[in-house]
Amino acid sequence: MHGKNGSCKGCSDEYRVTEEQIDRILAIEMFRTGTSVPDDVYEQRLEHCRACPKLQQGTTCAVCGCFVRIAAKFKDRVCPLPGDSRWGKYA
Repeated sequence: MHGKNGSCKGCSDEYRVTEEQIDRILAIEMFRTGTSVPDDVYEQRLEHCRACPKLQQGTTCAVCGCFVRIAAKFKDRVCPLPGDSRWGKYA
């Protein structure tokens, strides 16, 4: 969906997600269970995302629209970058 000026609605300041909001999401019980990768793997994934040209506003993947700090936590997620996936599922 597009905003008033034709840009992505999610990219406007009105809809921007803050680091504090992401922190609150990551504090939910499901991220402390067996669905999450170990902290060292999580940090490696985030480093790959931070170096990616598809990262927008430091929070969002332009390829899939996910919040990278959340998606990188899940064992079964993969980097969605076509032809250049930067990280895969955690075994």
